[in-house]
Amino acid sequence: MQAPDSPVLLDTHVWVWLVGGGEKLSSQATAAIRAAAKEGSVLVSAISVWEVAMLEKKGRLKFDRDCLEWVHAALSLPGLTLSPLSPEIAVASTRLPGDFGGDPADRILAATARLVGARLVTRDRQILRYGKAESLSVIRA
Repeated sequence: MQAPDSPVLLDTHVWVWLVGGGEKLSSQATAAIRAAAKEGSVLVSAISVWEVAMLEKKGRLKFDRDCLEWVHAALSLPGLTLSPLSPEIAVASTRLPGDFGGDPADRILAATARLVGARLVTRDRQILRYGKAESLSVIRA
């Protein structure tokens, strides 16, 4: 497991919640995100940008501005960095240990967290269960 001062990677819904004020986040997640932000080590995966755009197109997310404008503003939060989708992450997402499941975006998030040594902040039950098997460091959002 990663140290409490290691980077945090936000699951897509956590990123959206954080931009919206963070009221839905647990106190543990809020504390971890604040601490990581002070170090400039809050990460958002490039796959989350894609996911947000897909959810907005399907009407499952609504923004007060154009989606791309929202993304640029959301990526400019203090301490936040966009984590690219590298070839290493793409390949690692197909080789996660154990039984992870098939959602490609979740697999990319898990692979990203593992490769960059980050704790993944999520409320996704499947990812949280996977983390309990100690294959991934997670924080319940």
